[in-house]
Amino acid sequence: MINVAVLGVSGRMGRCLVRTVREAPDLSLSGALASATSATLGRDAGDVAETGPVGVVVTADREAALAGADVAIDFTLPGATIANLEAAAKRRIPVVIGTTGLDEACHAAIRGLSHDLPVLVAPNMSLGVNLLFGLVAKASAALGEDYDIEILEAHHRNKVDAPSGTALRIGEIAAGARGRALGDVGIYSRAGQTGRRPRGAIGLAVLRGGDIVGEHRVLYAGTGESLEIAHRATDRMTFAYGAATAARWIIGRPPGLYGMADVLDV
Repeated sequence: MINVAVLGVSGRMGRCLVRTVREAPDLSLSGALASATSATLGRDAGDVAETGPVGVVVTADREAALAGADVAIDFTLPGATIANLEAAAKRRIPVVIGTTGLDEACHAAIRGLSHDLPVLVAPNMSLGVNLLFGLVAKASAALGEDYDIEILEAHHRNKVDAPSGTALRIGEIAAGARGRALGDVGIYSRAGQTGRRPRGAIGLAVLRGGDIVGEHRVLYAGTGESLEIAHRATDRMTFAYGAATAARWIIGRPPGLYGMADVLDV
């Protein structure tokens, strides 16, 4: 049995992770962490996830949440993620990170800590999205700059970062496949007299509304034809299932920084 600590248990994904762990015959919930201001503190994590009592109390104490864990799954906020990872590093507990909105300072801290323990970071835990990444790399390399790339993402009204981490990763992959950096070719907004579209540019557009779980579309617009690669998530549980798959995979791995491509071997 694999003991799993869920970090960020009061959020949408945290609750999905608790449900996923409870459904899996090989996983057991050993700890549940929430912020110091969360209304869920002191409650049973199973009740928070509406799965019925599981005998694990939600705590703001990282040491307590990680005690006895074989692996931790983090879906929190960037600042909390680094603190959680530091606490896990003290116990040599591998960590799967699904938190988005990580800046370069966060990534640098994660890279540093990954020298001491295995860490898997993925802006999207969906198995389908991670296969989409591979398709984008192939299509972007095969279709030259005569084909304009536009990336459109849509999420629920409460998402706080934009573009989504997944959309940015798609942009990085598409740009890299053409020997460019997204920072040099990305266009994040258009308004007014923008002039002609620059050759080789990659546009990123954002929609926010309702309870949209997550949609990502990549359009290759050429002359006389277009190609579209799309992924639509209809249930957040798909991300939780992917995170659980990653958690199983990372146990026993050597220290290092991993991604879902390693899990899927693509």
